[in-house]
Amino acid sequence: MIDQVYDALKAEYKVQQERGFPTPTISGMTGFIFVNEEGRLRSPEAINRAIDTITRWCNKEEEQKAQEENREPIIIPHFSCYVFRHAFCTRFCENETNIKVIQEIMGHANISITMDIYAKATEEKKKQALDELSKNLKIF
Repeated sequence: MIDQVYDALKAEYKVQQERGFPTPTISGMTGFIFVNEEGRLRSPEAINRAIDTITRWCNKEEEQKAQEENREPIIIPHFSCYVFRHAFCTRFCENETNIKVIQEIMGHANISITMDIYAKATEEKKKQALDELSKNLKIF
């Protein structure tokens, strides 16, 4: 996570601390970050508009700095709140072995969505799984 994103999330956390944490409960879950002043969840569209505005502002500032410093700008690519969800589910799959738990938390109607899209068998994860298995196997 880049420093600016971390700082923005910390600032939002501080605002919510002062205002009071939101209380909506959805499927037994609470503590949502993106809520409005009334404590209701923001729509994905509203979040995407905010991300778009912030990204454009940051990129414009970066382009100006890069021009002043005679270098190529480092541009933040377009992304949406779906990217957060996708990243969360991918990391969740890397750390949770019960795919049914992941499916239910993510709200996927069909487990094949969870398995086919998010549960990636990277070379690193396969090696890690085999290393873990070999540590736990007893050889007679």
